[in-house]
Amino acid sequence: MMPDNLLSALFPEGHMLSLGAENTFSGRAKSGGREVEVLGISGGTPLGPETAIILAGRVLGIVKSGSKAPIVFLIDTASQRMTRRDEMLGLNEYLAHLAKSIMLAGFEGHRTISVLYGTAAAGALIATALATQTMIAVDGAHPSVMDLPSIARVTKLSLDILTEKAKKTPVFAPGVEPLAATGAVTEIWSLSDGHCNERLSALLADEVTDGADIRDLLGASRGGRKVAAEVAKRVQEAFLQTIVSEKAR
Repeated sequence: MMPDNLLSALFPEGHMLSLGAENTFSGRAKSGGREVEVLGISGGTPLGPETAIILAGRVLGIVKSGSKAPIVFLIDTASQRMTRRDEMLGLNEYLAHLAKSIMLAGFEGHRTISVLYGTAAAGALIATALATQTMIAVDGAHPSVMDLPSIARVTKLSLDILTEKAKKTPVFAPGVEPLAATGAVTEIWSLSDGHCNERLSALLADEVTDGADIRDLLGASRGGRKVAAEVAKRVQEAFLQTIVSEKAR
């Protein structure tokens, strides 16, 4: 089912969406007087190859149309669908294709915004919401790159130790607030305050040039990623210095 309360809050000027396979939906809406492309996945549906290729195909179709319309993604997907069949089909490639399609849309001049209204974890979060230029979290959102039990299995640290670390270090913690601290979640909205449509219109009017990504800067300013922005700056400076040195030879 489509999230009717969310659609009403975001697009009071009107919307026309249709349901697709794998609990996907797509269509158009109006925000701030402009036409917006809307894509989504509902019901906490795990993201498998079929779902990823449907969404990626829709994104590429929008890019090929030459419309330059903004694209808003409404996300409620549990995680990638981790079955043996999906892994054998190359699920990682499907997820990468979806993420690259969304990023391509951004580079081609489409403003891309994701609104997380349910769960999203691991590869499904990375391939959808994190691939957009801006991620918004609303009531009911619960994102996580990896839950603490999974981190415990990978790092061999006890769950108790990780639980304590999560209290002080946002990168260890699932949920909206920790991801906001790292800069991954740009803003947190409440559907009941009546201003979601205004906020969305403002974000759509805020153009992002050259695929600029300021999430590391947000994370630094919020204290959740203290060194990422500085490291990225040093890498860029070193690269540019290498280019200058090569040209001087």
